[in-house]
Amino acid sequence: MHQMSRRSLLGASLAALATRTAAAQQPPPATLPATPPATPTIGGDDAAFQPNTLFLTWHRDPTTTMTVQWVGTAGETADTAVYYRDATRSLVGRLAPHALPLGSWETKATVARPYPTTDFKVFRAELAGLAPGTDYEFRIGKRSPVYRFRTMPARATDAIHFVTGGDCGVNAHAVANNVQAARQDPMFAVVGGDLGYDNGRSVEVSLAFIRNYSRHMVGRDGRLIPLVTCIGNHEVDGGYGKTREKAPFFYALFDGLYPDTGYATLDFGDYLSLVLLDTGHTSAIAGDQTDWLDRALRARRDHPNVMVVGHVPAYPSYRKAEGTGGKLGTGEGNRKHWVPLFDKYRVPVVLEHHDHTFKRSKPLLGGLADDDGVLYLGDGSWGRLRPPQSPDKLPYLAATSGDYHLTLHRLQGRERFHMALDENGRVMDVCRTGQRKSGAVRAGG
Repeated sequence: MHQMSRRSLLGASLAALATRTAAAQQPPPATLPATPPATPTIGGDDAAFQPNTLFLTWHRDPTTTMTVQWVGTAGETADTAVYYRDATRSLVGRLAPHALPLGSWETKATVARPYPTTDFKVFRAELAGLAPGTDYEFRIGKRSPVYRFRTMPARATDAIHFVTGGDCGVNAHAVANNVQAARQDPMFAVVGGDLGYDNGRSVEVSLAFIRNYSRHMVGRDGRLIPLVTCIGNHEVDGGYGKTREKAPFFYALFDGLYPDTGYATLDFGDYLSLVLLDTGHTSAIAGDQTDWLDRALRARRDHPNVMVVGHVPAYPSYRKAEGTGGKLGTGEGNRKHWVPLFDKYRVPVVLEHHDHTFKRSKPLLGGLADDDGVLYLGDGSWGRLRPPQSPDKLPYLAATSGDYHLTLHRLQGRERFHMALDENGRVMDVCRTGQRKSGAVRAGG
């Protein structure tokens, strides 16, 4: 396992990331918000409407859109429209919010859809035509607090930084990692399946995950940190090989990105593509999804940063990769159908989860170590733990740890830096990946 001294091997590009992390390890300032901060309410004496399930996500290009969502009940506030404006043009409003006329806000109506098995509704408004790299403020109706978000930049002229992880749950360790993730001040977060462990049945657990995220995933300047997800077995009643109806809470919240299948792409301008996969939960690995994956990777073979996200790992760090008793080994379908495509298109990084450990593979081609291979990072211990296998027992592994963790990624030029942090902010591992002109990937610690 690589300690802090590894930073010196990665050069000046990683210094800024490490500095950010070192600062995050210090006690939070007294002004660090525990809940989304707000300006005074605007108009009237009624209590402000402040849903504790409010969060942001994306359905389309994050440089020009943002989707506002919350779960609530019909009638709890009279006006559910989302009012928004460019925050850089509203200094007067921030200094004297009661004086600002309502007409200075743009308005987007929400769509209310059922939250399955309950009387709740999912309220959703997708804001489009936004300016890239811009701070916005928004409110719900006329009496809401004012919240903030930032669109992604049009181009990666500055470093892009975000956090990833998976297998969260709703326990104290998951909350601690939420807090650590927010302290990194990421542009967004990616959770690769098994969000709250609702198993497609527990509405209480599904809402507890969203409440925890809403409360703690707030940037240093009050920005709400957008959430991108893919599906895991604990979103599904039955886990594997089921219909979308068996993952009611996941698709009620995230069907905007996944309208028909459990897999999708999310392209950030022309500098980052997330390829989000369904590892056999509501979409089969073989067949249509594999054909789609081939087309998606081929279309993005010249993109500078393509990162694949899935739940079940192709290269597990806890479960057995080899099948027994007629059952497939963990990740066997991925290795048969998807790994050849990752190799073919030299995907720089595959983010995996499910095993509840930290792992970093060696760069791999065809399952064997190769300097120009694909790096597999995982394995989903945001809030759940298991003891990993050691690299001397699994030759495809380079590093493992049995600690709760998240990963901070920094995209800078043609290099990617990946730093694993435990729930206390300690640096567990650092590595980098870089893209060659030929498209082949060189990865290293």
